[in-house]
Amino acid sequence: MDADVRAEDTARALGSGEVDVLGTPRVVALAEAATVAALASALPPESTSVGSRVELDHLAPTRVGRQVRAEAVLHELTGRRLVFAVSVTEISPSGGSSEVARGTVTRVIVERDSFPG
Repeated sequence: MDADVRAEDTARALGSGEVDVLGTPRVVALAEAATVAALASALPPESTSVGSRVELDHLAPTRVGRQVRAEAVLHELTGRRLVFAVSVTEISPSGGSSEVARGTVTRVIVERDSFPG
């Protein structure tokens, strides 16, 4: 999934720092969204997944106006537990890319009816 880095995505705007670069909370949200997208057609309608663990290394700053791509690949499936390898890369205007973050996101498959609504 691709996203443009906007002012509201910065560390300063999110309260996670004092600089105007892509904030770690937004990087985590992008990584989680990539895992949800990876599961979009794989679960039956009565099921969904919830995040349960995130391990992420935020490796490089990304300026406002740049584009990033978050990707998730299922790495492990144990019962209802899914572990994804995730990465976030900055896409340069020339077509190249550089790694912004990498890590793992664990999700658990749950029944939608088990959550109030």
